[in-house]
Amino acid sequence: MSVRRYGLRDDQWARMKDVLPGRDGVVGRPAMNNRLFVEAVLYRYRAGIPWRDLPERFGDFRAVHTRFSRWAARGVLKEIFEHLAKDADNEYAMIDSTIVRAHQHSAGARKKGAVPQAIGPSKGGLSTKIHTTVDALGNPIGFHLTEGQACELDGADVLLPLLEARTVIADKGFDADKRVLEPLKEAGKKAIIPPRANRKVQREYDKELYKARHLIENFFAKLKLFRCIATRYDKTAKNFLAAIHLAATTIWLN
Repeated sequence: MSVRRYGLRDDQWARMKDVLPGRDGVVGRPAMNNRLFVEAVLYRYRAGIPWRDLPERFGDFRAVHTRFSRWAARGVLKEIFEHLAKDADNEYAMIDSTIVRAHQHSAGARKKGAVPQAIGPSKGGLSTKIHTTVDALGNPIGFHLTEGQACELDGADVLLPLLEARTVIADKGFDADKRVLEPLKEAGKKAIIPPRANRKVQREYDKELYKARHLIENFFAKLKLFRCIATRYDKTAKNFLAAIHLAATTIWLN
């Protein structure tokens, strides 16, 4: 079964509703129709529209946006994603990154405390790089954002130490001794990474297992079906990352 284009199936909602704030049996202020709110956010990011263009059935767009920003700040959507990602198939894992262009409206976030917003110049204009790890089935298990011009290894520094898998598959952009290969070896993990052409001594690697790397490319294709992620509309990195976590959650729910 596939995810509804702009919403959630009943079985998908059943798997995530008990992790949300305001659910029954939890101390605190009850939430007003969590499902309608989540589907409003999904609609916006899937359709690629400004918040003010949300259909009236979702209520006041300002209330939806404010609530989403609060959930992003509290890490609510990250918690839901991580709850599902506990079921990852850790036979092996893959790491890679993808660049998304930043819409002109994503610039100009307030510089409160000089918080980095993960937007920087690269070929073609301002962009953000989404560093990602996926499991052996191609399901997402981790994310890290940097400016578009950042090196892929900046994501590896953050994400590789978090992997539980004992085998890591990556392209030759991760063929780096000190930042990738040596740390993986010290952790008792196997690297399936083709050597760069300029290496004096070419390393051997499992070419058959390396073919599985297409799974992370498949994931990026699914992620970019969300038009507000394929083109970054959010001013702040925390909101953009929260949207990625929600989109990844729906992919897990498939």
